[in-house]
Amino acid sequence: MRKYDDPVEVRRGQVGGLRDGESGQAELVGEAPEQFLWHGRLWKVRTVLAHWVETGPWWQSAGVRAVVGTEVSTELDHRERPVETMTGDLLAERELWRVEAGRGAGDSGGVFDLSFSWDDGRWQLVGCAD
Repeated sequence: MRKYDDPVEVRRGQVGGLRDGESGQAELVGEAPEQFLWHGRLWKVRTVLAHWVETGPWWQSAGVRAVVGTEVSTELDHRERPVETMTGDLLAERELWRVEAGRGAGDSGGVFDLSFSWDDGRWQLVGCAD
């Protein structure tokens, strides 16, 4: 899978998901990416293959480095910093959707990883295998 960090516009809707092992039928995932616009091309999601949530790399934050002592901070001492500043890194998370999508009936399509950041409300295409 090739890695990307490209902004995309996403329209959410009701999308089918992974095939159930017993019945072979696609289950309705619920509200998920239904279409996305990438480099001026519209992609229609055929199936949601996976969905997960990742937390931000809180262990790399300046607040953690200051507490651990691996960085000399020129800002306020960590005991004087507001709790919101230090816990903000713990709350940063992004929602990832691995989808199969195509541009039309004759297009074989590909598999795409779409990321939604709860921190800033932006969608990104972060991976593609076509």
